[in-house]
Order: sequence, then C-alpha cells, then structure tokens
Amino acid sequence: MPKFDFGGYATKNDLKCADGRTIRKDAFIDCDGMNVPLVWAHKHDDPARVLGHAILENREDGVYTYGSFNDTESGRNAKELVRHGDVRALSIYANQLVQKGGDVIHGMIREVSLCLAGANPGARIEELSFEHSIDEDCEDFEALLFNGENIVIEHAEEADSAKEEAVEHTEDTDSANEEVIEHAEKEKKEEAPVAEETKKESEKTVKDVFDSMNEEQKNVVYFMIGQALENEKSDEEEKEVSHNLFENNGGNEEYLAHAAMTDAIETVIKDGQRYGSLRKSYEHHMQEGGALAHAIDTTGLTVPDVTNAAYKVNPGYGINGLEYLFPEARELNDLPEFIKRDTTWVDVVLNGVKKTPFARVKTTFANITEDEARAKGYLKGKMKKEEFFSLMKRETTPTTIYKKQRFDRDDLIDLAKPQVVAWVKTEMRMMLNEELARAILIGDGRLASSDDKIFEDKIRPIVSDENFFTIKETVPLGGGTDEEIAKNLIKAAVRARKNYKGTGSPLFFTTESWLTEMLLAEDSIGRRLYETKASVAAAMRVRDVVPCELLENYTDANGRELIGIIVNPIDYNVGTDKGGEVNMFDDFDIDYNQFKYLIETRCSGALIKPYSAIALFKASGNNNPVITE
Repeated sequence: MPKFDFGGYATKNDLKCADGRTIRKDAFIDCDGMNVPLVWAHKHDDPARVLGHAILENREDGVYTYGSFNDTESGRNAKELVRHGDVRALSIYANQLVQKGGDVIHGMIREVSLCLAGANPGARIEELSFEHSIDEDCEDFEALLFNGENIVIEHAEEADSAKEEAVEHTEDTDSANEEVIEHAEKEKKEEAPVAEETKKESEKTVKDVFDSMNEEQKNVVYFMIGQALENEKSDEEEKEVSHNLFENNGGNEEYLAHAAMTDAIETVIKDGQRYGSLRKSYEHHMQEGGALAHAIDTTGLTVPDVTNAAYKVNPGYGINGLEYLFPEARELNDLPEFIKRDTTWVDVVLNGVKKTPFARVKTTFANITEDEARAKGYLKGKMKKEEFFSLMKRETTPTTIYKKQRFDRDDLIDLAKPQVVAWVKTEMRMMLNEELARAILIGDGRLASSDDKIFEDKIRPIVSDENFFTIKETVPLGGGTDEEIAKNLIKAAVRARKNYKGTGSPLFFTTESWLTEMLLAEDSIGRRLYETKASVAAAMRVRDVVPCELLENYTDANGRELIGIIVNPIDYNVGTDKGGEVNMFDDFDIDYNQFKYLIETRCSGALIKPYSAIALFKASGNNNPVITE
C-alpha cells in the first residue's frame, strides 16, 4: 500500500444514512483500487478545494479509503485539522446509481470528502499516519478515532523544555525518559483544570449554542431541519436512479452528497451567537455565497423563509407538536379497492355467447331469398326448370389474449400479505374478461400497427361486422336535442326489427347517458313516456336494456356516434380448442428471484347468424333521415 496520511471508511454497509438511503454490500465493488480526488465538503467545482487523493478499497463491511494530502495551502490546512482531531467525518460523492427502494446496490464513487458531519454513521477516519518534521527520530504516530469519542492526540514536540534537558544531560536514557514523563504528567495534571476552564470560557460547542436559544428559535431550527429532510425525501422519491442521470438527462446528476445540507444548518446554528440571533444568521447564509445558498445550489433542496409569519411554528398555546401524539391512520380494507368501470355487462356478454370446443370456425349459408330459389308453377307441355341459389361461407381463426404480472420475492416477503397475490389474480381475470367482451362488441380500439392489438378477423366485433350479419341503422337528429334523439331512437329500433333474423328476444347494449334520456323523455303535456327501464325495453321490443360504459364516445369509420347495439349473445360464437380455455400460470424465476403470473386464453369469435344484430348510430349533420308516424 502506498504511503498515506490517514485511513478510514468512506462509507459503511447496511447503515441508514440521513438521506434515507442504505448502501448495501459490494454496491461500489467496481471502485476497488480506484484513485479519486480528496476534497473539502464536496466542493469539487473549485480546484482550490482539492486536498489530495484517496485510494478506495472494497471490504466486506464497506468501502475503506487511504487518504493522502497534497502540499497546497488547503491540503496542509486540512492535514493539520485531521492531525489535531478537529475533522473526523468522511463522505462520498457517487453517481451511476442503481437503487432498489431505499437500497443502493450499485454506483461509482467520484470523490471522497472531508466534512464536519457526514450522513453515514460509519464513515469516519480511523487511523493516522503522519510523518513528524520536528523530531526526525520520532516514529510515525498512529491513533484510532472511534465514533463519538473525544480522543486527544498529543505529539512529542509539545513536551516542555524540562523534558528535552533531561534527555540531553543524563547518561541513562531510560531513567531520564521516565523522569521527564513523570514531570510532564504532573504539570499536565496541575494545568488541566485551568486549561479546561479557559477552554470552556473561550469555546462553545454547537450544543452550547443551541441550548442558549429561546424556545421560539429552537422551534425554527426544528422546522428547518424537518423541512429539509422532507424535501430531500420527496426529491429522492421522484428521481429515477435505475440509470445514470448525469449521462442521459442533460446533467441532472444523481449523487450522494451526504453532508451538504447538514453542514449548512450546523453553520447557521453556530453563527447564531456571532450575528446576534438565529434569524440574522439565517438571512446572512441565504445570501449569495452563504452556506445555505450553496447547499441549495448543490443539493436542489429548498429551505423555507423562517422570517415569514406563515412559518410560525408555535401558535403560543397548548403543546407544540401535539400532532405527534395523534394515532396512526388505519386502513379500512386489507387490500386496495379497485377503481374500475361498471363491468356488469361483461358477464351478460360472456355468459350469453355460444361456446364451441374448437377454435377454427367455418359458417356456410345458402341464400334462398332470391327469385331463382322460389318454387315454380308447372304448365303442361313445358320443361321444368331447376332451382338456383348461392352458397356463402366465412372462416374465423383463433388469437391469444393475455395479461402478465410479476413481483420480486423480497417485496412479497416484506409486504407480509400473502393475499396480495390472490388480489392481483382477481384483477387479471377481471380485466381479461372485460377485454374479451370489448372485442366482441366494438373491438379493442388499438391501432393495427400495435403489437397488442386483437385483430378483427380473429374476434369479429359486432358493431362493424359485415352488413350480412349486422344491420346498420341511423337515428335522425329530429329537433337536435338529446331528448328528441332518444325518442327517435326507440322508433328506429322498432322499425329495424323487420330485418332482424336473430334468435329469440335480443338485448339492447347502450350507455347510461342514452338510457337516462329515454327515461326522461316526455310527451307534449310533460308526462314521462317511460317510467322504468323495463318499460323502455318493452317499447324497443328487447328483453332488457344493458348499460355499457365502453360504448361512450365510440364512432364508426364515417364519424357517426354509436348509440347502442341490439343483439342476442347466443348468436355470437366463441370457439376454443382444448387447452385454450382461460388458464392461469404461475412461475418462479430463480435467476431474478421473481414470481411471475400469466393468464391467457386462445379463442375465436364471430356472429354465426345472418342479420342477427342491429347497430344504431346517431345521424351526422348531413345524414338526417326523417321518420314519419
């Protein structure tokens, strides 16, 4: 190992930092052996703040660093601060982070900083190795600096002249040294109370300054620290650190500058006495070049203006911070409630369709409505003619419809709610059913270029099927109001029934808006024409009216708004081969420690009876047929 001035942990694993992050084992393994700049308090934008360099060593419990100071003025100054024990904390600046929740699992350390207070509790200087220029015979001094301990480091040159004289004028070196040491220790004991008293009078710690504040000033400090931590937490939640933001997003570099805001707040508290009040210290350090202003520029955090009355912490009565005693909010439900569309119509469609145990479906029709297919009368002596009619056929092949989900096993264990998996499977089945029913009625609506599209030749939408299967009717605008259109809708539906060839009594699928307009329709003297949904269904000659939210705002290729669809689901066939039914698959990926879930079906769908559906569209401005009584 090359010569170094000190050693210590740049960061330690599995300790929660002040910014909420926890650095995990081998997160910076790629930095092992790297030589990075040693700077003061992350001031890497100022060359004068570069104090030397640090060599990184990845260990089981963190990243150890060996620091070496340069011979610049700032390097020598920092070296003396460390030698004297004034500065002990270390901090890192890293980017290219990969973060899982609050855990940092990968990153690149770009510099190591000396600072007054770091966020990682284990990032401290642990050993010193300085050469002493005053006594060339003196061996390198080493000491361990542990967290929270006040260790005094004394050097050989600090001994008094009596010690030097004794060493020079005695022949027995060992006895002379013992005498000098006894003499020095005696003097030190005699001078210690006086020195300690003088030190107490001349110096005040951060705690002393803080204790000297009144209650209002302390409340402001509490608020500033809480607001800073809250803002930092919000910033971290909004940042996506699965990639290097510095390289990919124009300089919004993701980094760990652990000490910046903490040091700034400490500086404000320290200078409170020097400037006469905490408020004046705050205002000074918020100015350009001040500690708080620089911290804001570096971290992006915002600090509230404590001089504003809006930030008054204590109302002057009761208990300040009483909300800390409030009970925690309790969840009413074990699992979140789904916010979803009304899917009552989905079961009506899927339970009503015809199902076959094969997916490739072919339908053949013989058109015997033409005159050539009619029975003919015979005239004696004339040749009898053969009848003639045409055959038509259509073939529909299957497609796969699916939903897929996955979870990290660690997350499921930490969540401690095994019912989450069943809850998610319920959502997957519910949404698969809705998508299939949507494709049957109106199609999935995705572009043909989409990889996720359910193609119309596999699941044939009723609304846009061939005219041979779906009758297209236009509802006139009448007076132009929705109430007039609703009245015309019922008349158009009744008149379209003359061409309907479907099975039994059909259903009418429409929106809540149009159902409401039909229920509110009035006669000329203001009486409601239809009191109930059943009376609307009877007037339209359908078995029931089924509201379907997905029909809202649907328009056809000609720009006409869809009002509703009349169909008996039994005339629509859904074919599924054996094994293609709706199936749920569970799998565990050992490589990525993930549970994976898949639900899918493979089926085809199409109307199988001619003229078995009626699609009712609202007329456009230039297409307004008149319905007479």
